[in-house]
Amino acid sequence: MALDQRDVDEEEKEMSFLDHLEELRWHVVRSVVAIMVFMIAAFFLTPWIFKNIIFAPAHADFITFKWMCQLGHFTGNVEALCVTDIPFSVQSRYMTGQFTMQFVSAFVIGLIIAFPYVVWELWSFVRPGLRKREQRGSKGAVGAVSFLFALGISFGYFILCPLMVWVFSTYSISPEIKNEFDITSYVQTIVALTFGAGLLFQLPVVVFFLTKIGLLTPQFMRTYRKHAVIVILIVAAIITPPDPLSQTIISIPLYVLYEISIFICAIEVRNKRKRDEAEALLDEQSA
Repeated sequence: MALDQRDVDEEEKEMSFLDHLEELRWHVVRSVVAIMVFMIAAFFLTPWIFKNIIFAPAHADFITFKWMCQLGHFTGNVEALCVTDIPFSVQSRYMTGQFTMQFVSAFVIGLIIAFPYVVWELWSFVRPGLRKREQRGSKGAVGAVSFLFALGISFGYFILCPLMVWVFSTYSISPEIKNEFDITSYVQTIVALTFGAGLLFQLPVVVFFLTKIGLLTPQFMRTYRKHAVIVILIVAAIITPPDPLSQTIISIPLYVLYEISIFICAIEVRNKRKRDEAEALLDEQSA
């Protein structure tokens, strides 16, 4: 008995949907494998990683503190900007504290290293569903995402982390109180500042794609600029410790990224208008 045409169409759509799910599954599997490979490598290199990466911002000879001291000599504020000691110690107050932090740090490092590949896998899944014009207009997407992520990671690690460690290790309300941080609190702070900054620096990419699908315009972003500043301050307060200095340090580059995003949005709207006009002209000529 012949199948009704509607049943055939529904079956083809269902098979197409299942094929897409299968393809997505393999993209996700390859991404997870890449993360796991780097995670396992980081797990076995834990002593070196904790000494030279995680605890590095807590040492007075960290490169950021050297830059600050050079700035202090240049501006005549040596005492204020030269860090000679970071007075705190790290303890593990929970039975599973060190074991848990080893897994957490290994996973985050694996994710950071594999991030460009993960983005490439996801983009490889999304790209075939775009039109040829959209594919041409989105060239360099993986490179832009990876660059901004690396820029955010660098900002979080070399700027936010050492400044936060320095501020809170020297902060004291009484000389009788010693700063002894728990390993869980220290690692979580480093991870939040570093990885959080990497994600927040994706703002221009998000704005670009929202503009391409017509959900954002430069007029909208300019109109709600004041509201965006409030949102930026709230986000900065969430991902940073509760002090004005850290919130200011993260809020300034986020606001700069917002202004850059307005510029990117305006360029994309102008290019989209030109493409629409060119297509309309071609349609008129073909008619």
